Amino acid sequence: MVRTSDRVRIRARLPLKLPIWINYRESTEDEWIEQSRLVDVSQFGAGFTLTRPVDIGRLMRLMMPLPYKLRCFDHFERLYSVWAVVRHISVIAQQPISFRVGVAFLGKHPPPSYEEDPTCRYEPLPIKLDQHALWKVGRLSLAPQRREPRLNIPLEVLVETFDEKGQPSMREYTVTETISRLGTCVPSYLDIGPGRMLRITSVTDPVSIFAAVRSREIKSDGIARLGLEFIGDRWPLDRELRSQ
Repeated sequence: MVRTSDRVRIRARLPLKLPIWINYRESTEDEWIEQSRLVDVSQFGAGFTLTRPVDIGRLMRLMMPLPYKLRCFDHFERLYSVWAVVRHISVIAQQPISFRVGVAFLGKHPPPSYEEDPTCRYEPLPIKLDQHALWKVGRLSLAPQRREPRLNIPLEVLVETFDEKGQPSMREYTVTETISRLGTCVPSYLDIGPGRMLRITSVTDPVSIFAAVRSREIKSDGIARLGLEFIGDRWPLDRELRSQ
């Protein structure tokens, strides 16, 4: 499943298989760098692959040996360093897991709000072309987007976080309280907040999907509930829906 906006791409991308370094911060404390290769690129955006998921609307810093004709600044630097906002992500392979990511370039510097909170999500606004900025951006909410109702279905699942090297870090077995094809709510003792990426795996079925933490709220029983939105795929609920 590809998730993206309805905006029309303003210029065709060129198929250049150049190396690229991606610097991504899941939270104030959690940050990673991955080397990959471009799939395509233009002055205003790029596509590439990753071995771990990223969240739509989040910012990342990219470095690549981009031809000077495709640059909007730093034409004579060896590596072109540009900030970008994630516009879409899809799963392209399962074993090993691989994601196709598309981004829009923002410019040489991130907005001030990013330094205050790296978990902010953004929406590109009308283009502003100058030597430092390619797009304006507006902030999006981290609240879960309820595009379809969630069902009260208890499913046994394993929740995993990942370290800066992409390896499983914390693990917890829990049960979904509500779930839809797009997201779920689970009780959890994990000390993680909005913006973190998780993998959620069914204990009984061959289903494993990545998700972004949208909310964390401690209920009256003293246990936190994580509001999760699935990233890059949907949870299959056909069997559960037929039994309702």
